This record gives sequence, structure tokens and C-alpha cells, in this order.
Amino acid sequence: MSIHGTLDPRFSLLRPALEAQIRSHPGGAAIAAYHQGKLVVDLWGGVRNRAGDTWERDTMSVSYSTTKGVASTAVHMLADRGLIDYEDPVARYWPEFAQEGKGEIRIRHLLAHEAGLFDVRSLIDRAEDLLDWDGMIGRLARARPRHPAGERHAYHALTYGFLTGEIVRRVTGKPFPRFVREEIAEPLGLDGFYVGVPGNQVSRVAELIRPVRRERGPRAGKRKVSRRMRLMGAAMRTALRAAGFPSDFEPFQAALLPRGIGGFDFSSPAAIMACIPAANGVFTARDLARFYGCLANGGELDGVRLLSEKTLERATQIQSRRPDHVLIVPMRWRMGYHMVGTPRGVSKHAFGHFGYGGSGAWAHPKHRLSFAMIVNSGQGTPMGDWRMVRMSGTMLQSVRAR
Repeated sequence: MSIHGTLDPRFSLLRPALEAQIRSHPGGAAIAAYHQGKLVVDLWGGVRNRAGDTWERDTMSVSYSTTKGVASTAVHMLADRGLIDYEDPVARYWPEFAQEGKGEIRIRHLLAHEAGLFDVRSLIDRAEDLLDWDGMIGRLARARPRHPAGERHAYHALTYGFLTGEIVRRVTGKPFPRFVREEIAEPLGLDGFYVGVPGNQVSRVAELIRPVRRERGPRAGKRKVSRRMRLMGAAMRTALRAAGFPSDFEPFQAALLPRGIGGFDFSSPAAIMACIPAANGVFTARDLARFYGCLANGGELDGVRLLSEKTLERATQIQSRRPDHVLIVPMRWRMGYHMVGTPRGVSKHAFGHFGYGGSGAWAHPKHRLSFAMIVNSGQGTPMGDWRMVRMSGTMLQSVRAR
């Protein structure tokens, strides 16, 4: 197993951890970390597609819900500039949104997954509808919330990015991909950081590899998802009941399983060139780590400030410790970020966002530390899998051992 890149000797535990991960899964992966404003880990290995082509230094991968951390930060940047207030009604900037009793939904409700608009299954006819920005915005404007704003936290798995991204577009006049490029990627010098990949960058994107047996026929994707969900659901119900948590999986299915999602290829050119800011961000681990390194460093890195320390503090305050209505378990939601788990438990000071399949990124302001991992093979849960938990633990173990 060949691992490429550079590594500060103080973080030597990360190399064998990455090697073990790649050996246990098809595909490839990359990890990166910033500590005290410096890149200290930049490693990659494995293959980027089924043909076996080697993962390169500039390979990017779809990172699913890891994208939500970027979308959240974009909204916080507007608040930091005084362009919005978290208590403002969404309809102040998006008047059509006030339909169906949504006039009282505040921006903070969107950020904390409290708006009641998680039910994407009832919102769209098929997964391909996610590729149509204007269509999704129209549907969300006409949608009726599943519960009153602020009543509960319910993970907006696929709708979150359209809701927050439309706020960005309405306030700045810039489509979300352009805002990310001009206001985040270019100032920080990120060359592998996209939500909506330009055509000339598509060849850099790794192919997503599902480590499951392929089926044939028009209903294969549906059967595959249904069987996987039944098995995962049965195991989770047993564990959650034993722990005293609720175990209603209807909200989970409503939020995460629009019709046809089993056959929807998030790494196809059509998908990666579209804008789905809750689920289709395409990044290198190096650039994700630099982005979160900025947040870990008080909102500023190498003379580029994304957020003031005051805004960052407010954005990362825990909004609730209750179980999430969709994900069942408590996520310790901040405004757009969630807790960071390790094998030794939840890190008290870290915040970030993980994604389906194993990707994720986080910041730890106390240590001025950030970490990111991207993969192109894995399934796990909607919030990542055990690989990200283990790698996060190894990263924190390394910095604490100094």
C-alpha cells in the first residue's frame, strides 16, 4: 500500500491509520490537517475509480453532507457583514417563502434544522429533481412544514443546502457556487473546493465506488436501498430502544430517501456540475482542512478573515442536546455544525460536519486544529461512518500527546 504526501513527524500515527483504512475498503482516500495555521498532514492513497487509476495529489471527491459546513459558513459570513440577522424571518429576503405558514421561520431555524422542512420525499417526484435549483426553490417556497419552527430539531438532509443557499443568493445576488468560489475558495487559495464543479475540473473528481454487489433491472436500486435500510434500521432500533431513545424511522426515510435515490450517481458529471449544497460538495482534503483551519484559528488564516471571533462564537454555540427527530440520536447542533465523535467520546470543543460514505471535516479552536478526510468508497450512516470517528480520535490523540 503506497501512501503519498507529507507529514509532520509529530502526527506520525495518521499514516498507518490511513493505510489500514484504504486496505479495508475499495477505492482511495485523502486526509489533511492544519495546526496553528500550518499544514501538518497531507496524505493520500488508493485508487480513484473502478479502473484502478491512482489517487493523485489534486484528486477531489464528492463529500455529501460535509458540504453543509460550507453552506453554514456562507450564511454566517453574511451575518458577520451585517447583511442579515439570525433572528430575521427568511421571508424578509425570500418573500415567496412565507407561503403555508412559513412567515415566522427565522434564519436561525434553518441553520439549526428547526424549520420543519426536512421531508424531501414528499417534496419531489424523483431524485433527479435535486439537479434543478429553481425547481427545488419553488417547491420549498410552496411546502408546508412538518412541525412548527423551533419545536424540534430534524435533520434537513437534502433540503438544507437549498434553503441556506437561496438566502445567500437573495442577499448577495450571487448564485451559491459563485459565492463559494469568490468569497471562500479564491481568498483562501483553494483550488479543489467546489459546490457545482466547472466543466474543466470534472476529470479531477473521483468516481464513487459502492462496496456492494450490483443488481440488475429497473428496480435494482430501490431493492438495494430498501434491503440496506431494513437491516440498518433493525439494528439501530434494537440499540436505540435499549438506550432509551425513540425509534421512529419514518422521518428518517422522509428526509433521506426520495424516490430513485438508490440509482442516483452523485459522482456523475450531471450531479457534480449541479448545485446541491447539502450533499454534492467536491473537495480535496487539503482544501477542506485549510477551510476549517481558518475557523479553528479564530476565523482568520494567512491574512484572510472569513468570520469574526464574535460571530464564530455565536455560530458554534450548542442549540440543543435533545435527540434529533430524523437521526434519532442527539447531534448537539450548533448553527449548521454538529458534534465531533471519537472512540473516546465527543470532543468538547470541536465542531464540523461529516458526510455519508465516510468524509468529514472539523475545527478544534482550543488546539487551533483542523482535520479533513475525503473518500470515494463507503456507505455507513448519513453522518459518516466509523472510519471518520477513528481518524478523528487518532488526530486528537496526536495533538494531545505533544
